[in-house]
Amino acid sequence: MSSSNQKPPSKADAPQEPFKRAVAGCMRALARMPQLEVAYAAEKPSLVQSAAGAKARLPEPARKLDAREAAILRGHADSMALRLTCHNVDVHRRLTPPAASARAVFDTVEQARVEAIGSLRMQGVAANLDAMLDDRFQRARYADVAARADAPLEDALAMIVRERLTGLKPPKNAQRIVDLWRPWVEERAGADLDRLGASIEDQRGFALALHKVLTALEVIEEGSLESQPDEEESSTDAPDEGDADVSEEGSDEDGGEARQVEASDAATEAMEDHEADAEDAPTGEFDDEADFSDSEQAGDPRRPPASGRVETRGSEYKAFTKKFDEIIAAEDLCDAEELERLRAYLDKQLNNLSSIVSRLANRLQRRLMAQQSRSWEFDLEEGMLDPARLPRVVVDPQQPLSFKREKDTDFRDTVVTLLIDNSGSMRGRPITVAATCADILARTLERCGVKVEILGFTTRAWKGGQSREAWLQANKPASPGRLNDLRHIIYKSADAPWRRARKHLGLMMREGLLKENIDGEALEWAHRRLLARPEQRRILMMISDGAPVDDSTLSVNPGNYLEKHLRFMIEEIETRSPVELIAIGIGHDVTRYYRRAVTIVDAEELGGVMTEKLAELFSETSAPERTAPQRRAAGQMRQGPTSFERPSLH
Repeated sequence: MSSSNQKPPSKADAPQEPFKRAVAGCMRALARMPQLEVAYAAEKPSLVQSAAGAKARLPEPARKLDAREAAILRGHADSMALRLTCHNVDVHRRLTPPAASARAVFDTVEQARVEAIGSLRMQGVAANLDAMLDDRFQRARYADVAARADAPLEDALAMIVRERLTGLKPPKNAQRIVDLWRPWVEERAGADLDRLGASIEDQRGFALALHKVLTALEVIEEGSLESQPDEEESSTDAPDEGDADVSEEGSDEDGGEARQVEASDAATEAMEDHEADAEDAPTGEFDDEADFSDSEQAGDPRRPPASGRVETRGSEYKAFTKKFDEIIAAEDLCDAEELERLRAYLDKQLNNLSSIVSRLANRLQRRLMAQQSRSWEFDLEEGMLDPARLPRVVVDPQQPLSFKREKDTDFRDTVVTLLIDNSGSMRGRPITVAATCADILARTLERCGVKVEILGFTTRAWKGGQSREAWLQANKPASPGRLNDLRHIIYKSADAPWRRARKHLGLMMREGLLKENIDGEALEWAHRRLLARPEQRRILMMISDGAPVDDSTLSVNPGNYLEKHLRFMIEEIETRSPVELIAIGIGHDVTRYYRRAVTIVDAEELGGVMTEKLAELFSETSAPERTAPQRRAAGQMRQGPTSFERPSLH
């Protein structure tokens, strides 16, 4: 008998382990990613891509799995795998409409396209996806919807498009919303919908055809996609993964088909190049810090510009070289012993302030916890042991143990990034206060189920570093652009628990760390990381004490070079991104840059301002809807008092 590379299930294995291994194996084959990380948890399914690979989280299967539940889980796996192999994130990002409502429709229909590719090639995949979709719509109670106003257009349109592409009828629990929307959609866009099938395996062509559908449905305005990517940009695009050839191969342990998508070599190489360029840094690239989501990926996070003038403003900024830039974790900048010493020094300096900020943080925690409506599912076979059901087990030992699981809440689906200026002007009291406030708020929000990321930005050297040396050796070409070596520091990633990252904040006390600040690129970096997160609500808080300053860059470029790029990035985020941006200026008026900002005179006020602004954001029932961008003339400054009142620590 020939030996097998896969170990046979041991007696200690749980009953569902062979099934889990089989599903993971099929998912890797379909995605053409042997190193794909597949995990199982009692949480929402999610897919996160990074420069090093991808991580998928699937629902934990029950110990007693019936055929329908198995198909649903397989459906989630097939959907994610098809997304990985049939979807080009770069093409998608450039053609996505800027408005939030239009973006939701565009994203959902694009997912229907990649799932249709797999459904057309394999009946098993089609059955799994149908079961998964039916379960999703059942949980959303779409079968009970009575009026079109209560039926999401994006889901109804996705099912109509799916039917056009595959001939498959909508799942039973989606039939109601499709029936409500179909007459209206067919009347306005029936002919345009018929043309989608011709470009199912051409993502760019499909997206352009979909724009016509959305225009006919008045989801977007006619001509919103004013210009196509230029030839130079198009030449770097990866060929559409929609050209994949999906084939069946063998069978898996649990009786399902082994699925595989044979994508073209050119598409694979292009995607690898795209991932490699996602973070242009020679050091400090980490799997769990450089994640990019499946819908908003690495590279330039900006949407297609609304006018050529804005695109010109963005293209004016450049870096002479990115060879010497780095994105690095705090623990890699000094050894563990020094981090402990620096953290102890930070705690000693701020004993008094820490107690004040802690009280404010506790007040914030009470406010946040009061907003969480917790609900539970009972009498489950897995989850958290339900102590209320234990008496019946004591009375009758034959009764099985009962478990419960907390239902997901929209409130918890939030991530907050604190981006802290690590420039030399922050040295002393400002940086110590910022470090302590970030530390305490991270701990507080973690208790409330909100993930927090803490980032810092500075440069590797004064006066240009190796970038300037390279410029000098190149005979000082004119208009070199940014002329310094960036250092972006990850003090705490969003997925890292506070207890592990606490000592890292002491690094801000290290002598010689704080140098110059290039705010625009730091803001772009933090924003890109937030877009990569799977959470629905994303908040970015910038803490700075001045305008961007880098003597090396400003000595050979216009005096407003860095400030102009900062304004450009702020405008892009505030008008075209789902990320909510707020800024706090310490001794410097940042209200002229940011729409949502507050300026404090003394660093001692920082804790009160941070907690108050976060409380205000969380008091909103949902993230503010993005309105149509209102562009300002180049160089125009935001003047006037801030819209936020300044709270006091006391």
